[in-house]
Amino acid sequence: MNPRLGQLHDYPFQRLAALLDGISPAANRPHVSLSIGEPKHEPPAAVVEFLADRQRLSEGLGAYPATRGIPELREAVCAWLKRRFGAELDPERSVLPVSGTREALFSFAQAAVGAKPDPVVMLPNPFYQIYEGAAILSGAVPHYLNADGANGYQPDFESVPDALWARTEVLYLCSPGNPTGKVVPAATQRWLIEQAHRFDFVIAADECYSEIYLDESHPPTGLLRESDALGNPGYARCIVFHSLSKRSSLPGLRSGFVAGDAKALARYYQHRTYQGAALPLHVQQASALAWRDEDHVRRNRALYRAKFEAAAPLLNTVFDVRQPEGGFYFWVPTEEDDRQFARALFRDLNISVLPGSFLGRETKAGNPGAHHVRIALVAPQAECVQAVERLVDWRRSRC
Repeated sequence: MNPRLGQLHDYPFQRLAALLDGISPAANRPHVSLSIGEPKHEPPAAVVEFLADRQRLSEGLGAYPATRGIPELREAVCAWLKRRFGAELDPERSVLPVSGTREALFSFAQAAVGAKPDPVVMLPNPFYQIYEGAAILSGAVPHYLNADGANGYQPDFESVPDALWARTEVLYLCSPGNPTGKVVPAATQRWLIEQAHRFDFVIAADECYSEIYLDESHPPTGLLRESDALGNPGYARCIVFHSLSKRSSLPGLRSGFVAGDAKALARYYQHRTYQGAALPLHVQQASALAWRDEDHVRRNRALYRAKFEAAAPLLNTVFDVRQPEGGFYFWVPTEEDDRQFARALFRDLNISVLPGSFLGRETKAGNPGAHHVRIALVAPQAECVQAVERLVDWRRSRC
């Protein structure tokens, strides 16, 4: 077996299960999970109706799907990218469907790493654990860019020495960020594109939370928009990753796309023909429906916005929390040890949250996820608000 597998850390939810194992929570409290970012809102009705059509389903199950995807889906994705980010992409060369961003974020590194000796993959810290696993199993050294309260929960990209940039082959960018909810500023994204050209690496921008934000008039920017602003022809060295999981509450569909630099995607397409992760035909057709429709996305955002508006004032009575710029997480500083906080909360209230240290890695400056917990507002609003009220009362009783 690949010896690099031994370098992987247990996934955060494995660690959470081990942390809570043996605890008997209060029996009179219904369990509320605020730990897993699994959307619970109703999926778009048109997609469900499409998938319920037996004829279409039979057609989809009776054919091997094309790795490149059907033109209908690629055209729908390009039209959406034009509406949302002003990006002009060729549906024949600049887009590939993928089985959700998780699959693609992992496999992309396997295709992109290997040209430089002693390669480095850069990633924010704390982070979505797939980035690290992808780096390690591709043979690269992960370099962690701490995003803590001292620098506004933004990675300090400009502190990276040139010698390290020169070894970099992939930079994972997460904006809006998981778990912090921070959007990487436009000027920073443009600076990173310049660095990618200067030092010959690819930016892999995980933008799966880009369609969940609080201010309807100010959607988060994205790498393709900033590439255009910089005058970067063909989106060279820029690859974005999007999914229907969060945008459309369709995590079980396992559908997303990658888009951007056509030359890089041509090589990644070659990798995918061997990988065998093509989306079934009926999933591609249903996905095209979802990308064409914005009404359900606006309704989805409104549900999250209502939950944040109800929960934030309550949490702020006992914690120093910030409204996220995007995504559906509160990144809550605990002061005390975050693992002990999570254990006590589960024991006393039967509420599970994710310790922030499980999402970060130790560096010379410490683990920037420590003394934080991630709270996911994915449950129905009444359930979220009741859980937050219980948490706030519990916190007051402990102070």
